Amino acid sequence: MKCEVIFGITLIHLTFCGIGNVLDVSYWTCLLKKRYSCPDNDIKFYLYTPDDYSYHKPMRKRIDVRNSLALSYSGWDSQKKNVIIIHGFNGTESKTPMTIIRDAYLQRGDYNVFMVDWLPLARFPCYISSLSNTRLLGQCVAQLYAYIMDLGGLAEKTVCVGHSLGAHICGMVSNHLTIKQHKIVGLDPARPLVSQFGSTEFRLSPEDAHQVQIIHTNAGVLGDSHRSGHVNFCVNGGIHQPGCKGHKLRRARCSHFQSACYFAATVRDGSAMIGRLCSDHCPKKSSNWGYLPGKSIPMGHDTPFNARGTYCVTNTGEDDCPFN
Repeated sequence: MKCEVIFGITLIHLTFCGIGNVLDVSYWTCLLKKRYSCPDNDIKFYLYTPDDYSYHKPMRKRIDVRNSLALSYSGWDSQKKNVIIIHGFNGTESKTPMTIIRDAYLQRGDYNVFMVDWLPLARFPCYISSLSNTRLLGQCVAQLYAYIMDLGGLAEKTVCVGHSLGAHICGMVSNHLTIKQHKIVGLDPARPLVSQFGSTEFRLSPEDAHQVQIIHTNAGVLGDSHRSGHVNFCVNGGIHQPGCKGHKLRRARCSHFQSACYFAATVRDGSAMIGRLCSDHCPKKSSNWGYLPGKSIPMGHDTPFNARGTYCVTNTGEDDCPFN
C-alpha cells in the first residue's frame, strides 16, 4: 500500500489511516490538486449584496480577482462590512447550511457577502483529497482577501466564517497574508485526520486572527475538540444537539451541521444565544458543565472582541437547521 505525505498530513490511498475502508471505491476519480496556482477554475468566488437580495432567488455575481473593476461592477459597497463564507467537505455555497448563513447576513443589510465554492474539490466520498486541497484553498482565498483590501476593504470590517474544513481554510488564509486577519469564526472545525496529523500551519489556531471564535456542536466526533480559538462556545454540551435523532453517524452529521444555523441565528439577533463561563473541556460528558464566576456573553456575531475562555450555551433546538 502506497503512502504519501501531503502538507504535513499522512494520506493513505484507499484507506482512512488504518480505520479501514472508507467506501471511497472511486478514489482515483477524486480531484487532487498537485499544483498550487491561483486563481483556479475549480474555486469560485461569488458576491451577494443586500441591494440585490431576494429571499426566493438571491442574485449572485461571479468575482474574477484578476479584474480590478469586478467588485464595483457587481455592486460591492466599500462602506459596508465584508464576510467571506467557506463551506466544508461535501458542501457547496448554494445549499444549506451555507445559504442560511448567507441569508442572515443579507437580511441585516450592512454586509457584502462573499461565498467561496470549492465543490469540485470537496465531493463525497473524496475526504482525503479534499483535505489535501485545502492548501490550495487557503492560498486562493487569501488572494480574494487581498483583492478586497486592495480595492478599499478594511481588515477591521472583514470576517471569515468557515464550517468544518472551511474553518481550517479560514485559518490557512493567514499563511499567505502580511497583515493578520481581524476575526475568524470557526463553525465546528473538522476533526477527522486534522486533529491527528494537521500541524498548526494547516489548521485553525488562535494565531490566525486577532479574534478566533469557535462554536462546538459535535466536538470529539466530526468536530475538533481542541481549544482552537480565543473564545470557544460549547453548545448543549458540545457533542450532540437536541434536535438530532437516528443512528450514530446521522446524529453526528446533524450535530456538526447545527453549528452553522446556531451562528446564523446570532447574525439575525445578537442576543439569540448567551454563553456562561465554564470549564475549558468541551465536549461536556456529564451534566456538570463546570460553571465559573464571570459575566455571560452573547455567542456568535456580537461576541465581545476581547472575550477569552470557554463558554457553555444551552439551546432548545428551535434554531436547528433542516437536516435530512
